[in-house]
Amino acid sequence: MSTFQAPKGTYDLTPPRSATFLAVREAISAPLRDSGYGYIETPGFENVELFARGVGESTDIVTKEMYTLTTKGSDQLALRPEGTASVLRAALEANLHKAGNLPVKLWYSGSYYRYERPQAGRYRHFSQVGAEAIGTEDPVLDAELIILADQAYRSLGLRQFRILLNSLGDKECRPVYREALQTFLRDLDLDEETRRRIEINPLRVLDDKRADVQKQLTDAPKLRDYLCDACKAYHEEVRALITAAGVVFEDDEKLVRGLDYYTRTTFEFVHDGLGSQSAVGGGGRYDGLSEMIGGPELPSVGWALGVDRTVLALEAEGVELDLPATTSVYAVPLGEEARRVLFGVVTELRRAGIAADFAFGGRGLKGAMKSANRSGARYTLVAGERDLAEGVVQLKDMESGEQTAVPL
Repeated sequence: MSTFQAPKGTYDLTPPRSATFLAVREAISAPLRDSGYGYIETPGFENVELFARGVGESTDIVTKEMYTLTTKGSDQLALRPEGTASVLRAALEANLHKAGNLPVKLWYSGSYYRYERPQAGRYRHFSQVGAEAIGTEDPVLDAELIILADQAYRSLGLRQFRILLNSLGDKECRPVYREALQTFLRDLDLDEETRRRIEINPLRVLDDKRADVQKQLTDAPKLRDYLCDACKAYHEEVRALITAAGVVFEDDEKLVRGLDYYTRTTFEFVHDGLGSQSAVGGGGRYDGLSEMIGGPELPSVGWALGVDRTVLALEAEGVELDLPATTSVYAVPLGEEARRVLFGVVTELRRAGIAADFAFGGRGLKGAMKSANRSGARYTLVAGERDLAEGVVQLKDMESGEQTAVPL
């Protein structure tokens, strides 16, 4: 073992398990790529202000969980704790919204960082695949994203996830609800920190997981009773479109999500096989975020799905992904001449698009055949001096065990 280990709360992805993570990323991004979403990549760190303004000063993410650093030039940077603010910043900087084709549809995949208390499914470094549709206010777009995430999970074989749906209202009706909620919350028996939260972002109190807090929230005013007609109609349209697509969801009026930028549609994908960290992904509409970070008005909607959480969900359901073998043909040379000839054959096979590998290090037949077995290759090529003199190699079918001499 080396002197160094991965930092606390992080993990290394190594074969063979890493193949599952790659397959999950591929499965989540495939429906997006087929629906007009283009790939975007942003830096792993951004200006601290971007997240303070975008994600929200009062959120746990900004106040407790963000990794910040000061550069030699005294710039305040933060490792990105989420993807949306970065993607929107990049889209604005590149003027993608001015190219004339709205919405700007983007997908991304990468690592994110939060200073969390590590536990199963909650890490300080985690990976997500996300999608954002920027610049259009249309319930069809909200529905599209929810349906694509559902499609991605089903394509992986996941069945025991649930979709929770809510509307958070907009800048017309939300302030009225906020005031009513604050009035109600101020009378409750709550600790100092929660009281501070009431003044900054009272909706987050509804999201408090502690039983003694939840018990006091039973009679809290309901957001749906405060939605304006436009928000109600918008939400009904989203619900109708998802239902027509055969996607099952549950209405959850306590769903607020942990970021301040959400408006109207919010949703979460949860899996009951994961214990307390049951959310595998989520998202919503964020119509005011562009203005919050200094851009024009660009109503937008998006989601991010956790790759590590999705892998845990697959394991909880006992779903084995059908991963193709990384190697089809494995070459085992016996002797110097065979090494040169078979390495040439392997190179040719690779150029022809066939996954091929080689017994490196000049081991004997027994050790090399063990490696061939471990590689998962369907065929092994074996050749010694006598085979080469006859112009053949021995082709062994690793499934049936049959071996035939074929012309080189």
